[in-house]
Amino acid sequence: MNSPKPPVSPRPSPQSLWTRSLNTLADWGAATRALLASLGLAARLFARLIATLVPSMRRSELVRDQLHFLGNYSLAIISVSGLFVGFVLGLQGYNTLQRYGSSSALGLLVALSLVRELGPVVSALLFVGRAGTSLTAEIGLMKAGEQLSAMDMMAVDPVQRILAPRFWAGVVALPVLAAVFSAVGIMGGWVVGVVMIGVDPGSFWGQMQAGVDVWKDVCNGVIKSIVFGFTVTFIALYQGYMASPTPEGVSRATTRTVVTASLAVLGLDFILTAWMFSL
Repeated sequence: MNSPKPPVSPRPSPQSLWTRSLNTLADWGAATRALLASLGLAARLFARLIATLVPSMRRSELVRDQLHFLGNYSLAIISVSGLFVGFVLGLQGYNTLQRYGSSSALGLLVALSLVRELGPVVSALLFVGRAGTSLTAEIGLMKAGEQLSAMDMMAVDPVQRILAPRFWAGVVALPVLAAVFSAVGIMGGWVVGVVMIGVDPGSFWGQMQAGVDVWKDVCNGVIKSIVFGFTVTFIALYQGYMASPTPEGVSRATTRTVVTASLAVLGLDFILTAWMFSL
């Protein structure tokens, strides 16, 4: 007996292929248009926040309160993380330098690693997880509760009254937290290298003082932390300000804050490092 032949699927007509191509092109166009619209809204919001510098300084108590909320409450996780990062750098750095008979340069290795890279980058990532998410959730919940709309009805600009103090507080807080992270990390490297392992303390501090340049190393790290402060704080506020006024929208905005801000920090770190080393 002859087995039945499998059914042959009909070949798509040229008209259906053309329609499918047009639909794909329309989807790409809609996605591109939405991306450009979001970039435009972000640029307008960023310009408005920059323009609020002088009015925010006139109402410094608002910035002070937000600086306490963003900076002081993040100090514990920054300090503990910096201490353990210093421990790891001291241990790993000693084991690596000992192979080449350069264990006396442990202080220089720890200081350069923290001041140039780990201090600004890790502090920014921790700041995203601690302060950035709280900013997005706070602004998103205010929008969901129609508090921002009520302020508009009362002729009060929510950007100047709510977003601007948080923005400038985040810009100021992150460089300070990065400096604390680096200082505590250096002390952690000293504890492991000098107290626990037995590296000569004079060599530890002497190599550090001789090898770390204030302008090329410390100032570059400060510039990175300032740029990260602008970026992380703005992304957190923008995601909260543009979040959908629903619980699901606020949760998605908080997730987008962590992902977008973390990737932005890592990408900007590469760009800034390449630019600084090319000077």
